[in-house]
Amino acid sequence: VTKVEDISPDALGTAKLVEERKVADEKMVFVEGCPNPKAVTILIRGGAEHIVDEAERSVHDALCVIRNIMREPKIVAGGGAVEIELAMRLREYARKLPSKEQLAVMKYAEALETIPSILAQTAGLEPVDVLAELRKKHSAGEKWAGVDVIGGKVTDMMKLNVIEPALVKKQVIKSATEAAVMILRIDDIIAAAPPKEKEKKGGKEETSFD
Repeated sequence: VTKVEDISPDALGTAKLVEERKVADEKMVFVEGCPNPKAVTILIRGGAEHIVDEAERSVHDALCVIRNIMREPKIVAGGGAVEIELAMRLREYARKLPSKEQLAVMKYAEALETIPSILAQTAGLEPVDVLAELRKKHSAGEKWAGVDVIGGKVTDMMKLNVIEPALVKKQVIKSATEAAVMILRIDDIIAAAPPKEKEKKGGKEETSFD
């Protein structure tokens, strides 16, 4: 818009209060009381720069969680509960496979159990005992049983409100799987490379590739 006369009424908004305030050493314009705001500003203040940076990261993480929940309004329990449940079901599926694929599925299930195992180590617990108890509880139908790192025990993570967005959990598992597949493909390429042959011709050592 180059002229004020070109502004139409439908392009304007309303607010109860518009004023300029001084925040620290800067002047800022505050627009408050909008009936249907499409965007808002979060003002973060702190006594030191690193405190403000940490607060900004925390707010950013919280907003990302809200965004993910809005995209897919589903949640799952944390504490390694999802990984143990997936590992158990994958093992059941692997037993139905007649070929060597069974071994690959079993290893995938074993990799998923790394998450609760690390959580147990972080809490100062014995990983083997924790995994055994988790498998027992999940086999009994307690699908939200996970590692309570604060209480130092295996319990229902939903009751403790330890939850994660389902969208994030799916993306994490998908990204980890894609990374593993990429590494395996690189190994296949290296293994399929032709061997080097050294030939001595005229007193010089030459390397050729067939």
